[in-house]
Amino acid sequence: MPGSDRYTVIGHPIAHSQSPKIHGLFAAQTGQNITYDATDIAPEDLASRFIEFFSHGGAGMNVTVPHKQHVLPLVDQLTARAKLAGAVNTVIRLRSGGLLGDNTDGIGLLTDMMQNLSAELKDARILILGAGGATRGIVPMLQTVKPQRIMISNRNAGKAIKLAEEFNTEGNLSGCGYADLASKAYDVIIHATSAGLKGSLPQFPDGVIGTDSFCYDLSYSNVDTPFITKAKSLGCKNSYDGFGMLVEQAAAAFELWRGVKPDTQSVIAALRQNQAPE
Repeated sequence: MPGSDRYTVIGHPIAHSQSPKIHGLFAAQTGQNITYDATDIAPEDLASRFIEFFSHGGAGMNVTVPHKQHVLPLVDQLTARAKLAGAVNTVIRLRSGGLLGDNTDGIGLLTDMMQNLSAELKDARILILGAGGATRGIVPMLQTVKPQRIMISNRNAGKAIKLAEEFNTEGNLSGCGYADLASKAYDVIIHATSAGLKGSLPQFPDGVIGTDSFCYDLSYSNVDTPFITKAKSLGCKNSYDGFGMLVEQAAAAFELWRGVKPDTQSVIAALRQNQAPE
């Protein structure tokens, strides 16, 4: 498209990405003249390909696994939330030509959970399964809504404890191994491991999920993820996948780039319709 601003999402692999479809729908809805594609970049080529995209006039970029932490030294500035998360999922080209790294994952999750799904997070007891990059991206924003407690649990207990210590600014964050979790229901359980993408689940005690718990999987699928299947089997009445977060974090990035906020509900509905099993 002549004269359009160029955007891309980078990752490895990236063919599965829904981002080009989402941003295409945003652009059509808001009348923005952009092109947006997906670029598979191997880790060893990240620096050169990143620089190449922006030196050839790229206007902005989304960043996904496994590059979110590795692009930190490639940008000129970081927003406060990207600094807190220690990870970047959105790069904005400033008018000065400099590159600003931001992280919209946390705000995307909060918007979906609180506005779209009416989750009660204030004073809640929250369990996060997994202590990787996804958890880093969401913990700082979860802290802002003043939960009673956040427990990070991971197969490697030391990794969970270390991450909890790093983010424990409010004194309400701790970490443990899956085997060390008490079999007591949490108000909110967030699945943030990559295990679900491989059809498996972390080995946590069934008792952490109650019938009134709010279960949220950062992964998404056209059928129930293993975590959601497990939650439903334990009688959980409120279990959701990450489609809403995916769209909401993209909308936050789109607004940073274009200065216009797209409607997310129609895009979430369109994605779910396309993903519905035949």
